[in-house]
Amino acid sequence: MEINEYLEHTWLKSDTTPEKIQEICEEAKTYKFKGICIPPYFIKEAKAHLEGSDVKIVTVIGFPMGYSNTASKVEEIKRAINDGADELDVVINVAAIKAGNWSYVESDVESVTRITHLKGKVIKLITEVGFLTEEELERVCKIVTMFSVNYFKTSSGYTGVDTTAEMIKNIRAMLPADINIKASGGIRNLETAEAVIKAGATRIGSSSCVKIAETAKEKV
Repeated sequence: MEINEYLEHTWLKSDTTPEKIQEICEEAKTYKFKGICIPPYFIKEAKAHLEGSDVKIVTVIGFPMGYSNTASKVEEIKRAINDGADELDVVINVAAIKAGNWSYVESDVESVTRITHLKGKVIKLITEVGFLTEEELERVCKIVTMFSVNYFKTSSGYTGVDTTAEMIKNIRAMLPADINIKASGGIRNLETAEAVIKAGATRIGSSSCVKIAETAKEKV
């Protein structure tokens, strides 16, 4: 599989413009990226730009903090899917984890996963690995497994903690083979991208996808 097929061309800045969304979509089609990850506000616009292509539309829910209530996340998911999203990257409630309220965390994950799967879509749980202790990480992995979340995603990219190959390797050892890993946060070059894939990531979210793809092309 070529590196481009792992990449989600990501642009989630609060000052994103329609022009930038069009640019992201055109680049995704040109480089045959797996998907684009964009703000929910622009889903319909992106869908029009990507008509006829195989590029997946990915958006974020409860982003970037994850501590909005469960009902709000569920409604966000419904709206995003109605607008045309294929995959939902949902931020886990780290505040609830740190409070030790694991029953809330389980209920939250179960609810967002159930509605996503009922709609026939893919869910990736953004888990903010950089904020979790080893014990918390193990428990989150068990919850992800319990509710058959499609992807464990390492970061929102807004924490300042970069995802590393060692981090991916550690998570991979905690999850069953049928749960995928999306590496996100600080993946800015081909070397890092290849390292996290080798460690077990099956998807990469990055705002540097064009740079990564171009570097890969130069190596051929």
